[in-house]
Amino acid sequence: MNYLSCELMRLKRGLSGKCYAFFKVLANPTRLAILEVLREKPRNVTELAGTLKQEQSMVSHNLGLLEECGFAFSERKEKQRLYSLNKETVEPLFKLFDYHAQKYCPPPGTCLTEKGLRRVRKKQASSQLHVIHE
Repeated sequence: MNYLSCELMRLKRGLSGKCYAFFKVLANPTRLAILEVLREKPRNVTELAGTLKQEQSMVSHNLGLLEECGFAFSERKEKQRLYSLNKETVEPLFKLFDYHAQKYCPPPGTCLTEKGLRRVRKKQASSQLHVIHE
């Protein structure tokens, strides 16, 4: 077993493992896009697939994971299943992301690009330099 595998096994035991799984689910672009669309209003799979321009099977698969993890809920309305956002926990996350991007990523969102990440790392490294006077 390599170092990374050992480290992931160690992380999966406590809160870090839960955080890793949490963010892993949210890191998928399709699932994140589904959640963003569901912020507007509840929708069925056909509506979501059309809005996202994705195959219905792909959307269904990702909805299953979102529902399993409690990011989205579903309820049966006649012959269809309507999916809705877990507004209690997911909406505050979106607000936190917006706040963070506005406060720490000027111009908005640049720190979330690869170029922006390199700039942030460089800035952090330079701020950690200390001058020692003898």
